[in-house]
Amino acid sequence: MSRAYLERALFLLAACCAIVPASAQPTSTSSGQATSTSSGQATSTGSGQPTSTSSGQATSTSSGQAYPTKPVRLIVPYPPGGGNDSLARLFGAKLTQAWGQQIVVDNRGGAGTTIGTSLAARAVPDGYTILLSSIATHAISPNLYSKPGYDPIKDFAPITLLAIAPTVLCVNPSVPANSVKELIALAKAKPGDLKFASGGNGTPPHMAGVIFASMTGVKLLHVPYKGGGPAIAGLIGGETTMMFDTAASILPHVRAGKLKSLAIARAARLPEYPNLQTFSEAGVSGYEVNAWYSMHAPAGTPKPVIAKWNKELARILKLPDIEQRLKQLGSEGVGNSPEEFAKFVKVESAKYAKAIKDSGTRVD
Repeated sequence: MSRAYLERALFLLAACCAIVPASAQPTSTSSGQATSTSSGQATSTGSGQPTSTSSGQATSTSSGQAYPTKPVRLIVPYPPGGGNDSLARLFGAKLTQAWGQQIVVDNRGGAGTTIGTSLAARAVPDGYTILLSSIATHAISPNLYSKPGYDPIKDFAPITLLAIAPTVLCVNPSVPANSVKELIALAKAKPGDLKFASGGNGTPPHMAGVIFASMTGVKLLHVPYKGGGPAIAGLIGGETTMMFDTAASILPHVRAGKLKSLAIARAARLPEYPNLQTFSEAGVSGYEVNAWYSMHAPAGTPKPVIAKWNKELARILKLPDIEQRLKQLGSEGVGNSPEEFAKFVKVESAKYAKAIKDSGTRVD
């Protein structure tokens, strides 16, 4: 019997019968926080009764059963800690409060998010397994890996785009360029000499650099590090020239005077950084390369369930404390319809398919 089959069987047994090994039993809190386990097991609240939404209406699946009547597993294809995990727990806690059923965060990191994502793709489409998806799961990894183990379009039902984290271009303070225009001129004068850092091949910062080079006609040398932290440290230390990363990750170093910021991939300037130009203002119109976070369900999940998740997430995104927390994480809430989100994913997938092809990066 395979490990995946055994884990799924244990999860269903725990959810239906409230039988959980003591070492893996999640605990609820008065604040309604989401709980997690290392194996993906969960307990029910014991009531077994249909729960109501904030509007007082119960949602039923296609079979007529109210939803949710037991814990829901939220697969996060990343290790514990970090922005994706924080978002999962943030939204999971609010959903638990609203529905009266635990949202159990199940961290399944590894292989560029493909392990957890393929697990979600194979899950029973009954609404009790949801994926915290992202730019990596649905735009980069399916194009980067020759055998990702899933089809990002056919194997999933889109729920909503939760948030976008704008990309910022920063350079080492010693670089003789104080604008994107000057940086492009420098790169063209020294083809291949300017080095841009990233947390590894195929990461969003890597793809951001590839797309920038393609759009501006410059030749840059990619220097992959083992993680975003070491990449930023290398940039600060002068090992590389430049880096593209999320505002939350890189702007604190700008505030500390360790880096220079040249542009941000955003429609308007950040109020906190009024002197930081957008890429459009800097002369690179159409440069929209940002990290994003979202929710998907396995293909075939009942539409009423998708609709309930979409509606509740839209409500949560408007809560003042959620808006503030997203801001702290360097993200901006979105909350679109499943149809709008589906179109967005297709555009993003095509964009990164081209970038990966241009970079010559491929993982077998």
